[in-house]
Amino acid sequence: MGELLTIGAFARAARLSPKALRLYDELGLLRPAAVDGESGYRFYDPAQLERARLIAWLRRVGMPLARIRRVCDLPAPAAAEEVARYWDQVRAETAARGRLATFLVDYLSGRGSAVEDAATMLGIRYAARSESGPVRTSNEDTAYAGARLLAVADGVRGPGGDRASAAAVEALKPLETLAVPAEDLLGALADAIEDAERALKDIAASTPSGQAVTTLTALLWSGSRLALVHIGDTRAYLVRGGELFQITQDHTYVRSLVEEGRLTAEEAVSHPQRSLLVRALTGAGAAEPDLSLHEALAGDRYLLCSDGLSTVVPPASLREALNGPGGPEQVLDTLIAEAYAAGAPDNIACVVADVVRLETPATTGRDGGSGR
Repeated sequence: MGELLTIGAFARAARLSPKALRLYDELGLLRPAAVDGESGYRFYDPAQLERARLIAWLRRVGMPLARIRRVCDLPAPAAAEEVARYWDQVRAETAARGRLATFLVDYLSGRGSAVEDAATMLGIRYAARSESGPVRTSNEDTAYAGARLLAVADGVRGPGGDRASAAAVEALKPLETLAVPAEDLLGALADAIEDAERALKDIAASTPSGQAVTTLTALLWSGSRLALVHIGDTRAYLVRGGELFQITQDHTYVRSLVEEGRLTAEEAVSHPQRSLLVRALTGAGAAEPDLSLHEALAGDRYLLCSDGLSTVVPPASLREALNGPGGPEQVLDTLIAEAYAAGAPDNIACVVADVVRLETPATTGRDGGSGR
């Protein structure tokens, strides 16, 4: 082993810490060339420095370990394309956070941001449906679509699950009839989540298990802005320019393993604990939903769904269906048919909404308007 480098020497040459090298060994990302049988000490071949430096560079741009492993295993041209795709995603997410930060700065400094030109007012055409899976004897999924509110909730199976999902959505419905300015959307949703938690607490008290748990994903509109609230593994997708974007992140144990680099996205799909939630509405008053503000564009199409759809219909099929002909009702028919064709082991809740430009301001006092 005279030509091999000790872990310390290799770490210095690669600009990585020995602790990082040990982690990459455990994850199979960068195995040592040799390990001393008695001491367990790791040794590395200088030829491994190129891979080690690539890992270090990718970590500095913030790429998750699971994606780094995929990049490192690709030929150079394909790896370059993968890095470019990752950076495009980072820029899009940074831009979204930047818009939210600008809004918050304006709001907190008192400048406000509630200017809504009638020429840019948008509305939605929508459809919602909740269907029982063929192997299920109960349906804990709730789907709702209205002029200003879209929502999907998936109650955890057991006594109170169906009531929990329905109560979470009911807590949001009063927002449809309130004139909520764009700058108050996030606060209004946060208040509604507190109402939902109180309702779930009452439901839990009436169940034998003392529990009432549900996920929730919802969009609330005002003018061209929409606020997103999300907790659990129900999802929201956006189709813009023909491309499909998942705009929520699952709050599951398996998703946390992917983010830590301990699982690949492909491995997560079939993991036995893929439905184990780490965040949900429970009635305990400790909910930590994701809240974010987005700008809608005419031509956008949104999908909200429970995992009864997203776990059996792959993203490519979702994209094809959502880019297909017809309005929201027809798209819902296609999506649910695909879920049933895949076996539909779970219940299915879906909402599809198309963003359309309004020719004149809404006369009902409801920002955004609607059509079905």
